[in-house]
Amino acid sequence: MNNKTTVKYNEPWILQRADPYVYRHSNGWYYFTASIPTYDYIAIRRAKTLSELPTATEHIIWRKHESGPMSEHIWAPEIHYIFGKWYIYFAGGEKEDVWNIRPYVLECQGDDPINDPWIERGKMQCADHDEFSFRAFSLDATVLESKGEYYYIWAEKVGVGKQISNLYIAKMENGCKLSTAQVLLTTPDYDWERHGFWVNEGAAVIKKDGNIYLTYSASDTGINYCIGMLSAKEDSDLLDPKSWTKERYPVLRSDEDLKIYGPGHNSFTVDEEGNDIMVYHARTEKEIVGNPLYNPNRHAMLMKLKWDKDMRPVFGFDN
Repeated sequence: MNNKTTVKYNEPWILQRADPYVYRHSNGWYYFTASIPTYDYIAIRRAKTLSELPTATEHIIWRKHESGPMSEHIWAPEIHYIFGKWYIYFAGGEKEDVWNIRPYVLECQGDDPINDPWIERGKMQCADHDEFSFRAFSLDATVLESKGEYYYIWAEKVGVGKQISNLYIAKMENGCKLSTAQVLLTTPDYDWERHGFWVNEGAAVIKKDGNIYLTYSASDTGINYCIGMLSAKEDSDLLDPKSWTKERYPVLRSDEDLKIYGPGHNSFTVDEEGNDIMVYHARTEKEIVGNPLYNPNRHAMLMKLKWDKDMRPVFGFDN
């Protein structure tokens, strides 16, 4: 299949799959996972090209529990190969308390994440001396690798009343536990991060020429959903908040002319030629029927990522 003629950019690529995550493994296979509209199971599809992923078989590797932890709101799975193993990080609530969302871990018991069994490793464990992490609504975990170290980045709500969702980072001890206490990366400072809810969530990482770029999503999940960005030098102390610079304005937001609404919760990959690709979800209708969280029409889309003369990412629907 000729990827150049079959992949279309900035239009629905995989329908009704929000929070899309694409990982290209060292063996050349692409792995895709995302939030299912029913929020009740986790599935992986695998293909040799990006163009084949939309029609690739979806393999269900785990289903939610009937009650208790991991029994409701199964959100934003990501598949990572770290510490010599396959892991899936996802968030889940409880049927008895649907907003009691916490981050959980699945671990593959072999080298083939499609056919080998997965086991539950429970809730992600914070460092022994950390009295704060994962005590409240926590979700959207991703992993940053830098100079041989792994860092866990996630969103967690704090405060009382209408809680605020911040982004935090900590170093990982292994695939299931952190070794350092949380460090605040960003909180919703600006008006474009405060539509409906005050939200920073859905982090994703791409590196270029010694720089780390961390995108994240802001505001509620309707047409105001948009993407902001932080950046840091790879040789800096990534657990020092002053190492990170936050952009004043979103790097990507809705475009009414193109009928792309609420772009957000992205990941990064490369195409078969090694070009950088952003994978994100968005809607194609402005008016949302019902609660945006339960409307299924968030579709995975692809964008060609460009770089300016300073090797900073350029996001645009004309890419």
